[in-house]
Amino acid sequence: MNQQPAPTPPPPSPLPLDGLTVVSVEQAVAAPFATRQLADLGARVIKVERIDGGDFARGYDTAARGLASHFVWCNRGKESISLDLKDPRGLDVVRRLVADADVFVQNLAQGAAARLGLDAAGLCAAHPRLIAVDISGYGTSGPYADKRAYDMLVQCEAGLVSVTGTPAQPVKAGIPAADIAAAMYAFSGVLAALVRRGTTGRGGPVEVSMLEALAEWMGHPLNHAMHGGAAPARTGLAHAVIAPYDAYPTADGGRVLLSVQNDREWRRLAEEVLERPELGSDAAYATNAARVAGRERTDALVAKALGALEADEALARLEAAGIACARLRDLHEVADHPQLAARERWREVDSPAGPLRALLPPITLPGGVEARMGAVPALGEHTEALLRAVGMTDEEIAALRRDGVAA
Repeated sequence: MNQQPAPTPPPPSPLPLDGLTVVSVEQAVAAPFATRQLADLGARVIKVERIDGGDFARGYDTAARGLASHFVWCNRGKESISLDLKDPRGLDVVRRLVADADVFVQNLAQGAAARLGLDAAGLCAAHPRLIAVDISGYGTSGPYADKRAYDMLVQCEAGLVSVTGTPAQPVKAGIPAADIAAAMYAFSGVLAALVRRGTTGRGGPVEVSMLEALAEWMGHPLNHAMHGGAAPARTGLAHAVIAPYDAYPTADGGRVLLSVQNDREWRRLAEEVLERPELGSDAAYATNAARVAGRERTDALVAKALGALEADEALARLEAAGIACARLRDLHEVADHPQLAARERWREVDSPAGPLRALLPPITLPGGVEARMGAVPALGEHTEALLRAVGMTDEEIAALRRDGVAA
């Protein structure tokens, strides 16, 4: 009996945004992080930077081998062109780039894009297939439209700081949550607009504000307070309405976080980890309501049991009992996380400072080409090539450089 040859596997699917061009007049985090997602998925992203130092995030720090950590994180895989947009010749270059683009993104200060003629509504009227994204702090209308908006300020305005921290001290999130929220809605807004363009042939404006994006992320505490409940209390690493749900120190100086989600889990915890099975039916602990009401004594029991164990042993016991748990890791430990290593999530990207480690983006497309994790660009690295691409002659390019319009 003849064996049939194994079928030849199909070639990997191309990246979904391959062939699309994005032009972005961007700075800081919100717009750059949005367009980096597009670049990772195959889009060509042309980053327009200021002539005097470029995106100011380039100067935030020098932690990434002399480069700024924010910039390295948000700007791989892009082409950088450095232009003075206050000069009509610099602005004309951007207009030429936009004329051939699929997507335009900007997060300039409120009103600046409109003064330059780069607002979404105006560009989409001139280029019906263009998708143009305006990212702002508070939106294009209303009493806060012209208010300066930086991440920590928006975290305060959106109420995130009010529910983060300890009972004694509110704190901001340790990451730029408002910027990231706006970036991800801008990214998903572009994808939605591309789908719409595929069916209608027309692009259109996309508006995203940092406040509205982060207010959406405040969904649970906001709805809790809005619909009759009190605002959730700040409880540090503890959960406001579940106990035990906190981080507890271990004998070797580590900290282990555990979460008991229901009373069955509490009974398992009491028997297999605390080694106090009678607590499973004790009225002072048997229900979540009772454990929350007596949070201090509940936490004291858990802390005593875990404090006698090293972190690895504590985690092993919790896992064996079917209790959700985690190790409280610092950032160096995250960089060496065994799960990220096992799933081969680290790559190297090129940069002006040499190769840098970077995580694969979390959107995985099995059977497709791996995310395009291009180099972090030097300021103006692609200026000349892009000027030539829009039809400029050697003499015109030399004049722009001489007059400080391009670099």
